[in-house]
Amino acid sequence: MVRPIIHDALFLAQKSKPADKSDAALISDLRDTLAANREGCIGMAANMIGVLKRMIIVSCEFGDMVMINPVICAKSGKYETQEGCLSLAGVRNTTRYHSIEVRYLDENFTARKGKFTELTAQIIQHECDHLDGILI
Repeated sequence: MVRPIIHDALFLAQKSKPADKSDAALISDLRDTLAANREGCIGMAANMIGVLKRMIIVSCEFGDMVMINPVICAKSGKYETQEGCLSLAGVRNTTRYHSIEVRYLDENFTARKGKFTELTAQIIQHECDHLDGILI
């Protein structure tokens, strides 16, 4: 189901709670909503569609990847950049890392660990900030 995008900064500033298997339906909502907004969006956190759960979807070179309860456990190659956000108007300065390592559950709730670089790493960092209530 395509859900409306949340623009309320007070809602978006709240920290998300861990997701579990009872939140599995949220995966298809994230997929559908990202697909409906593909023209202006390459990643999405669950709070952007009104659900305070730690779940993101990232559009990357091999398709759309869902990450449940992602934790960035290593990062390197700090740089400054500008980012926009579907939930917030405008572009803002932010600090990101070229390379990150992430622990997460995949859409089957299987534990994974992955290394990501460049744009995919940047998208994951942006969406993980959303989960922590950090707005750029």
